[in-house]
Amino acid sequence: MSNSPEHIKTLIIGSGPAGYTAAIYAARADLKPVVYTGLEPGGQLTTTTEVDNFPGYPEGVDGPTMMVQLQQQAERFGTDVRIGMATAVAFSKEVGGLHRVTIDDTKEVVAETVIISTGATAKYLGLPSEQRLRGGGVSACAVCDGFFYKGQDVAIVGGGDTAAEEATYLANICKNVTMLVRKDQMRASKAMQHRVTSTPNIDLRYNTEIDEVLGDQVVEGLRMVNNQTGAKEEIAITGLFIAIGHKPNTEIFAGQLDMDDAGYLITEGKSTKTNIPGVFASGDVQDKEYRQAVTAAGTGCMAALDAERYLATIETEA
Repeated sequence: MSNSPEHIKTLIIGSGPAGYTAAIYAARADLKPVVYTGLEPGGQLTTTTEVDNFPGYPEGVDGPTMMVQLQQQAERFGTDVRIGMATAVAFSKEVGGLHRVTIDDTKEVVAETVIISTGATAKYLGLPSEQRLRGGGVSACAVCDGFFYKGQDVAIVGGGDTAAEEATYLANICKNVTMLVRKDQMRASKAMQHRVTSTPNIDLRYNTEIDEVLGDQVVEGLRMVNNQTGAKEEIAITGLFIAIGHKPNTEIFAGQLDMDDAGYLITEGKSTKTNIPGVFASGDVQDKEYRQAVTAAGTGCMAALDAERYLATIETEA
């Protein structure tokens, strides 16, 4: 490693809607932001074919195009976007202290402020047919993509509160929702279970798992298997929603930043401040409730403003 690491005023780790929005605001505030994109430049939206619910796109936009445009907007104001992944961090606990971040295990940089926008990764079942049809009818977000299946037959996998909530959401707009729960009971709260069982167009299947997602280019059906009897059944569907949880991308921050039991970063009040001065968190890495592109972008804006105010305070005290 270099003996004299690069000095950065505002380092942004992650390049989804939160990271790029933070970059836009930070660049306009002359914080000279540097963005390291991570392994998936553009974040989860790069795996989404259509985005219909982000303000400003009356005809909708595909996810990769939207992320390219956000990057271009950030670069227009002077953001330095780099391909690379933060692999280690050493945060200073002192107000005004410099934070050390290692990129790709080889390069070390120091930053006056750090905005973490590493997001969360949706959990999938891991079936080859499921992975092949991601973006072709397989989705991990009913609120994002359910509209495209209005009046159609769909299926959802999961037994927790999120799965129950998304199943009832889909039931309002879809013809029929088949809900697959691999155990003999749901993990969801009693209230959420009641919502599911009292919704007439939700076909709840216990002890049931996916054997195969059917279709070549798009989802055309589902082969289910009863994990108690081994009996298999095929149904025709056009959309499959996986609702078995998300995993926040926070491993490298363990032991330094406060997290909840699921690994999401904890921020102070309505701010994006973490427990470390000068380190802020935005987007899905600190949001397990909404997980939308527009809310991620909003917290990216907040993080940049929090960073700007933090630096102004440091300069005033100096």
